[in-house]
Amino acid sequence: MLLLGAELMVRNVLRLAQRARVRPLVAGLSLMALGSSAPQLAISLGAVSAGAPDVALGSVVGGTLFSLLVTLGLCALIVPLRVSLPVVRLDLPMVAGAAALLYVLALDQHLGTAEALLLLAGWAGYLAMLAWQFRHAARPGPIAPSRQRSVVTALARLIVGAALLTLGGQWLLDATVAFANELGLSERVIGLTVVAVCASLPELAMSLLAAWRGERELAVGNVIGSSVCNLTGVLAVTTLASPSGLSVSPNSLTFDLPALLGAAVLAWPLFRLGYRVSRLEGLLLLALYGLYGMHLVAFSTDMHLAVRLERLLLLYVVPLLLAMVALAAWRHQRRGRQG
Repeated sequence: MLLLGAELMVRNVLRLAQRARVRPLVAGLSLMALGSSAPQLAISLGAVSAGAPDVALGSVVGGTLFSLLVTLGLCALIVPLRVSLPVVRLDLPMVAGAAALLYVLALDQHLGTAEALLLLAGWAGYLAMLAWQFRHAARPGPIAPSRQRSVVTALARLIVGAALLTLGGQWLLDATVAFANELGLSERVIGLTVVAVCASLPELAMSLLAAWRGERELAVGNVIGSSVCNLTGVLAVTTLASPSGLSVSPNSLTFDLPALLGAAVLAWPLFRLGYRVSRLEGLLLLALYGLYGMHLVAFSTDMHLAVRLERLLLLYVVPLLLAMVALAAWRHQRRGRQG
């Protein structure tokens, strides 16, 4: 169901982009991102209705981390990713801004109605920016009746694809949460890992399929757009649906939210320098998520291992990241001089 839903979404988003005469990137940032956020919204609301708000918040934070590190990393392994200048100047800062806004609002360890309204305002601002991009990217002209019918058909297939993604993700979630409960994992760990990965699998399937077809901008746009939607719109609706709001654990405030903000900030220089993500940088993103997952599991089972991983991150991983960014900047400057 995930594969079939992803196939329907990618094929018909491309078809709508051709009909509207806009770049696939704009369609990925809007239509495809909203479709891939639907499973996350359904899973988060289901967690709230089941009385597990920690799972709801963890799935959004962990799912966005999974998208920025794993989805982009795997897509870069298939084909080096390239993006245009507007994405670097507008959309990527929106991801970092949404992560920073969430971190500031969560400092009192609670998300209530006021915080949800601020997140909704951020989502509305992002949708307005997407509408501006769509309007300036499209070429005006009348649409023939035959094309109008094809647009309606493509939209209907998009809805079917989103429904398949949501239902398939929900079935996968039910099975994996039951399995995780048998292992005795906490709600925070389940939300940040099992539920987050399940909620992000539809988006991963769509991005990988787009990258496999050579639609690199569509793959990147899906990740960026859905990340902003999840951190603002999905989280705001989930908070409003919870009678007492969402509580933020001290562990999430100390490690998970800073890790999310760091991943969002890291994405900007990776794309800014050369407007691409190479296969080596994709491997680095995957390695970072592997370290994050190891730290999460170690923190809940063995504190000594968690402390060692934190030292590894501070002493080796962070300097390696800075060195790679500096190397990318040097290569970009050298390329510019040769050009």
